[in-house]
Amino acid sequence: MLSIGQKLTVEQRVSKCVVGIMENPKYVALAGVLMIGDRSVDDDVPTACTDGKNEQYGRAFCEKLNDAELRFLILHENYHKLYRHLITWQHLQKDNPELANMAMDYVINLKLVADNDDNFATMTGELAKGCFDVKYKGWDTAKVFHDLKENPPPEGDSLDKHDWDSAKDMTAEEANELAKEIDEAIRQGAMIAGKMGSGGDRELNELLQPQVDWKQVLREFITETCAGRDYSSWRKPNRRYISMGIYMPSGVSEKVEELVLAIDTSGSIGNRELSVFLSEVKAIAETVKPSAVRILYWDTEVCRAEKYEMHELDNIINSTKPEGGGGTTVECVPQYMTDNNVSPQACIVLTDGYLGGSWGQWTCPTMWCVLDNKSAKPDVGKVVHVNSNLM
Repeated sequence: MLSIGQKLTVEQRVSKCVVGIMENPKYVALAGVLMIGDRSVDDDVPTACTDGKNEQYGRAFCEKLNDAELRFLILHENYHKLYRHLITWQHLQKDNPELANMAMDYVINLKLVADNDDNFATMTGELAKGCFDVKYKGWDTAKVFHDLKENPPPEGDSLDKHDWDSAKDMTAEEANELAKEIDEAIRQGAMIAGKMGSGGDRELNELLQPQVDWKQVLREFITETCAGRDYSSWRKPNRRYISMGIYMPSGVSEKVEELVLAIDTSGSIGNRELSVFLSEVKAIAETVKPSAVRILYWDTEVCRAEKYEMHELDNIINSTKPEGGGGTTVECVPQYMTDNNVSPQACIVLTDGYLGGSWGQWTCPTMWCVLDNKSAKPDVGKVVHVNSNLM
């Protein structure tokens, strides 16, 4: 028990602020997320840190913050957890760690500042040095990241540290278990918010929306556009027997041309996502049996082309060698196919959809698999939006 005038420790202040957040109708939907993982105060942490599950707060830094600022910092760490930032954006971190950290912080800080109409959680004092720019209002992390790559970053530092190494060390089973835990926390939070009449959070509601099974959509597209037609058809009578007064089916054989995979290598696609994507395409190709599968790695141009015959598909994941890294101009893909007389039965484009130009002019059926960018709306072909965290 505290005596009169005794100062709270940082640990006590953090606990007090967490309880205050959970009791606030505005943030009650986050209650479950706040209970995930461990929370500690560390003398060696400069500001604050999370690995996507656990939180650490720097003692010296927190001592500089008033309660409203400390609540802001705690909310900031928990939004990293809520959005699964350290799992979803590992490919951005591999491309440029500093810009990945800043991009995530811009998104979170803008949301928290927009929610601050009662000074409950404020980005003031030491926190004011963090990343904040109204230019990025409504943007997601990938879009902010690509903008920061193309333009000198505005003033501001990443508010906290991100423990990418611990996040990468999670096994697939651990990552899936954490994702389920967060999903359940979001659902419980939404129910509590609804009962309290707080109206909930639109972004939380979006996170609860059922995800389209991109694998099923991809499989349907490929089988519909690339399936062979070696079969007997009663619709087209066999002429050899008609003169004999016998109605027999005719054999129909149509060769299946190659399938093209156009993969964005501007930094959008991580190794994990690429492996999952190629594994799924390989499995589907074994059913429809195209004459070949051609991979085109592109950024502002096609940087590498690989062609695999059916008997070579078993090695596609281990033998493929992505190349590229700067810019995102998908028009180069159909142009390359024209220049090199590549006439596929269909083309599947894997990208984050943040293009530097148009969606291109395509002469074959095209499917867009767009990672983590629901705002992307191709004006040609079909599209399926993919949550990379669920791949």
